[in-house]
Order: sequence, then structure tokens, then C-alpha cells
Amino acid sequence: MSNNKFRTESDLLGQRQVPSDALYGVQTTRAIENFDISGRQLKDYPKFIIGMAMTKKAAAIANMKVGMITEKQGEAVMWACDQLISGKYHDQFPIDMIQGGAGTSTNMAANEVIANLALEHMGYERGQYEYCSPNDVVNASQSTNDAYPCAIHLAMFLEHEAFLPHLEQMIMALNFKSKEFAHVIKMGRTQLQDAVPMTLGQTFGGFAASLRGEVNNLNLAAREFLTVNMGATAIGTGICSKPGYSEACITALRKVTGWNIRLADNLIEATSATSCMIQYSSALKRLAIKINKMCNDLRLLSSGPRCGLNEIHLPERQPGSSIMPGKVNPVIPEVMNQVCYKVIGNDMTITFASDNGQLELNVMEPVIAYTLFESMHLLENGLDTLRKLCIDGIRANEERCRQLVEHSIGIVTMLNPIIGYKQSTKIAKEAAETGRGVYELVLEHGLLTQEELDEVLKPENMLHPVDITLKK
Repeated sequence: MSNNKFRTESDLLGQRQVPSDALYGVQTTRAIENFDISGRQLKDYPKFIIGMAMTKKAAAIANMKVGMITEKQGEAVMWACDQLISGKYHDQFPIDMIQGGAGTSTNMAANEVIANLALEHMGYERGQYEYCSPNDVVNASQSTNDAYPCAIHLAMFLEHEAFLPHLEQMIMALNFKSKEFAHVIKMGRTQLQDAVPMTLGQTFGGFAASLRGEVNNLNLAAREFLTVNMGATAIGTGICSKPGYSEACITALRKVTGWNIRLADNLIEATSATSCMIQYSSALKRLAIKINKMCNDLRLLSSGPRCGLNEIHLPERQPGSSIMPGKVNPVIPEVMNQVCYKVIGNDMTITFASDNGQLELNVMEPVIAYTLFESMHLLENGLDTLRKLCIDGIRANEERCRQLVEHSIGIVTMLNPIIGYKQSTKIAKEAAETGRGVYELVLEHGLLTQEELDEVLKPENMLHPVDITLKK
């Protein structure tokens, strides 16, 4: 802190010295000392702090309505919450994201910071909690067990809304490439073997469509964040709250957030449930798997360049070897692969943490929240990097693509409806054994005239269903 002055605060375990210019208090001080785990602090996650402030503001509105706190206290707490929602004082949350206590440290950090801001707004000094107590006023009618998960839900929905534009921009970039490469004929492959012709544009259009489906999946999963358990207090019974508080808090949350917040149907179940975070993590994993597949395809399509497929050219970002001159690696798809593996692994962390909540509470929510935030941020940064440094700059090696189609045995598939499967198989086998082309072998065996063959093998006829009728 900026000076050496301290104030004395006390809690269940006794008195502690707290820096006089700190907005946080004794319980946050203990959390700073107890948890040095991840290297990532609450202050690094502004949306989480905003989610906490939204929760506390709604609670203050509800508590004023049911008479748990005075109007003066409530208005000061609301003002303090607005300061945090606007992005101020986030540096006053220097506690680790991973912590024991089911999030109590985070909840109390919010209570203490808000209380001290409210005290100053009311004309008192920090720490004069007899006028605005972190527990009795800011945390009135609440427990960590409803305020903390509610804040997580709100923060995750904020993160979701911030994440989607990054995914949408990637989809737009892929659609642009789909149009740019619509005329480039290439060979399609199944099981890494030549299949039938297609366009490079169709390949990128497939990538775009694959990711487009995940937008709807993520939106569906994110809706579950709007169901909260405020009013559950400790285990879902609503102990220490007044009748009508829960409903008043949900109404206030809708006003504070502008979202269609709803109260969980069963507060006992909701207080120990982490289903919405499991579901969203699963949606992120599904997205990561699709992105990973796309990156692997990009690496294969650009492989070589002399001894691989070399159908596309990826932007060159750095030398690829400390010993092999001229080598350039697909480093951007490679780093995105690693992002995807981390997200997939994070989903397993969330699975185990969700599975190991016992009885009326899941105490593992801090690592669930931290891990879910990490997955969203990794994918967000990864998508931007992949788009800007790779996708936008991809070039098609058109001549190489056409050569591979012309020399492929796979084009014999187009002849199957015309000359039959048996004859097509003979031509394919002879082409494989001799190294000769399908085109010349069909003509040599007199199966079709050159005019007929050229009609069947027109590029546009190989890209979608067609009805080819040859003149008898």
C-alpha cells in the first residue's frame, strides 16, 4: 500500500492490522495470506467483480424493501456497487481465484470493499462498521452460498456476451474465404485417401458452418446462467432472510442487469448444483474440438510444401527451425491446437470439481469458476490470433489443387453412374497399377468418346448432384 499506517479490525479469529488505505478488511487480509495458489487474482477478472456488485446491489434494494437495512445504508451500498460496476476500485480485490471455503473469501472481499466505500460515501471512515457492516448490512439476507454462485452466473453471462463476437468474426472470416476460393477445384479426401473432387471454397464453407452451429449451442447453455438461487442463504431454506426478500431480489436483479433473471425452482437443489457451468464448459469443449479439427485440416492442406499436399499457403510468421534453413512451420494453427487441448482438459477439471460437491453445497465452485473463465479467455484470444495471423492471409495454390484432381483416381467415381461400378473398378485398378490417368484409360478402352468424357468430367458437374444424360 501507499503508506505504513494501519487500522485494527477483528473477526472470529481475533484482531488483525489492515492497511488504512485499503478498502478491503480483515477477512480479505486473511485470504491474501492463506491462498497463494494460481497466480491469478480476482482483480484480474473484472466481470466477476461486476457480477458480485450487481448481486450486492440487488440484495440491497430487496433488503430496503423488506426492512432489513435502512434507506441510508441501502442507498450508500447501491452507490458503492455502482462504483465497482463502472470499473473502479477493482485493484482492491487482490485474492487468489482458487481458494478454500466455497468462495467465502470472495464474498467477504466484496462485502468489505462495498461497506468501506459506502461508509466514506456516508461521511464515515473506513472500518467504522457499526454504521455499515460488511456482514449485517452488505451481506444482509445472504450467504456466500447464494451470493457467490449468483455472482458467478452473472459474470459468466457477461463473459458469454463478450466472447460471442470473437467467434462471429471467425465465422465471417471463414465465409469470406469460402467465397474467395469458390472457383478452386481440389480433391476431397476420406480416411486420408483420395475421394471425389470439391472446391476449396466448400472446405472453408464447411468450417464456417461447423462453427456457426456452436453459436446456438453456446447461447442455449448460457441461458442457464440466468437462473439463480438468491434467497437460498446457507443451504436453500432461506434462513436469516425475511418473507418476500427472495422475490424482491430477483425483481431487483432483473432491473440491475436488464436480463430475464429467474429464481430456481428448488433452492435446496440449486444451492449445491453446478449444472449450468458443466453445460457451458461442455459447449466450450465441443467448440474446441471443432476448432481443433479445423486447425489440423489447415496443417494437412498446407503440408509440404514440396512433399506434402500443399493445396493452401499459410501466412509465414517465423522461421521454423534452428537447424533446417528455409523451413517454415504452421505455428498459428499449432498454438490454437494447444488452446483447444487446454479447454478440453479444463472441462475435465470442471467435471471432477462438480462431481465432488457433497450434501447441500459444492465447495469446489472457486476452481470451477476460475477454470471456466480461463477456457473462455483462452478461446477468445486464440480465435483472434488464428483469424488475424492465419485465416485472413491464407492463399490457395490453385495449380497444385487442379493437378491433384487431374491425376487422381478418385475422378472415376463420376463415371460410376455412366459406365457402371464394375467397369469403373477396372479402370481404377489399372490406373493404380500403371500410373496412367483415368481419362486416357477410359478413351483407350472405348468406354466413352472424348466429347462424352469431357461432358461428364466438367468441374461444375463434380460439385453437387447432377443429372447427366449422354446422347446415344
